[in-house]
Amino acid sequence: MAKRIVESFIDDIDGGDAEGTTTFALDGTTYEIDLSGKNREKLEKALAPFITKARAVRAERGGRGGRRGVAGSSSRAMSREKSTEIRRWARDNGLPVSERGRIAASVVKQYEAAH
Repeated sequence: MAKRIVESFIDDIDGGDAEGTTTFALDGTTYEIDLSGKNREKLEKALAPFITKARAVRAERGGRGGRRGVAGSSSRAMSREKSTEIRRWARDNGLPVSERGRIAASVVKQYEAAH
């Protein structure tokens, strides 16, 4: 006896036929949603202004997610060259910054706004 197994995707928004699963992430949580082409386009259009201004990041080793800070990075994730550049810029602009250790998020934010 032959058997045919059919997998079909149902659009999670409108209940119609979906083309497949779309994956996206926000604040360290990854989401999946089944969408039709039309609804995927709506999602892409809604996210486009944010994606064009965002930085892509690589997945963390070990598959661990987790919530990241507001800035989306930490001093450990920042390269030494970038840290040195930010510290130099902060001192040149009269901002308090330590010689080593974590750079205050407010200083990083001001640096990024200036560049």
